[in-house]
Amino acid sequence: MRVSLDLGTLDAFVHRWWISACDSVRDPEGRRQMHDRAEQVLAGGPRPEGKPWREILAARGIDV
Repeated sequence: MRVSLDLGTLDAFVHRWWISACDSVRDPEGRRQMHDRAEQVLAGGPRPEGKPWREILAARGIDV
C-alpha cells in the first residue's frame, strides 16, 4: 500500500476555513443570516435571489 504525503487538500481546506472564520468575525450577524437562509432552503423553502458574487465582493472591498 502506498501512502501519499501530499498536503494540498488539507492546505486548501484550511485556506477556505480561514477565509470563512475571518468573515464570521467581521460580520457575525451576516453569518447567522446566511445559516438561517441555508436551513430554510435545505428544509424545502424557496431559494432567495441573491446578489452577484462580483457585487458582494466589491461591497467588501475586493476587486475581481
